[in-house]
Amino acid sequence: MLLGVLLALTSAFCWGTSSVLIKVGLRGKSPVSANLIRLYFSSILYFLIFYFGGNYKEIAGLPLEYHILAFISAQFGFVIGDYFYFSALKLLGVSRTVPITSTYPLWTIIWAYLFLGRSVTLRIITGAVLIVIAIIMVGRVESQEHLSYKGILFALITPILWSIAIVIMDWLSNFISSLTLAGLRIIYAAVGVTFISGKFIGEIRNSNLVEVLIISTAGLLGLVVGQYSFVKSVSLLGSQIATPITAINPIISTGLAIIFLGESPNWKIIVSLILVVLGIWLISS
Repeated sequence: MLLGVLLALTSAFCWGTSSVLIKVGLRGKSPVSANLIRLYFSSILYFLIFYFGGNYKEIAGLPLEYHILAFISAQFGFVIGDYFYFSALKLLGVSRTVPITSTYPLWTIIWAYLFLGRSVTLRIITGAVLIVIAIIMVGRVESQEHLSYKGILFALITPILWSIAIVIMDWLSNFISSLTLAGLRIIYAAVGVTFISGKFIGEIRNSNLVEVLIISTAGLLGLVVGQYSFVKSVSLLGSQIATPITAINPIISTGLAIIFLGESPNWKIIVSLILVVLGIWLISS
């Protein structure tokens, strides 16, 4: 129990810190280029982990359909979903984007109800209402601060895509070990993003060492340490306990953005953060 809680907290901290690093790394890069750098770096790390840990035997023994589902999950989560996420970060900033994208547990529960037969309780309905209010509040900040409507739309699309990836991952976790599943999804994401990498090669080549280090560090924290910690915590605690704990990551990322990136806090954003976290807790408990 304690190990699972610690892993969930580790995941939340890694994701929150990674969001801020990605925002810094995106200052001179397109979202696709940043995603390429962090995915390739993280994939290399997983290849090394698999080599020294002997995970290739498990991977070779998996049925083809498991590989296909892991590939699909990776595309929704780390390629398409993260493209919209990075774009929203660049257009809105961390403190405006994260409260919206942190609604992914809501969508996950909706898909789980529709496709996995999970029940919907009063707590879930109450949590959903709080999250919708939070999204409306952030949207009103858009009109008052003249932020990007495109950024708001991208931020709204992101959690839907992430939730689809999580539901597929949840099912696969019954058959694949946590480390192998986490690594496979990142490696398949790197394969998927390669197909759209052609026109961004020049931009990546022009990256300076600082940019590469920042984005690679975001990959290490978010895709290696954070992702494995999340998958493992779910396997130890169950998603109903692990998800509310990892939901504190928007508080971490927003606080870091305000402290280190100079993003100005807005009372509606702070209230929306509180509502989102409370709503996620109600839904996931």
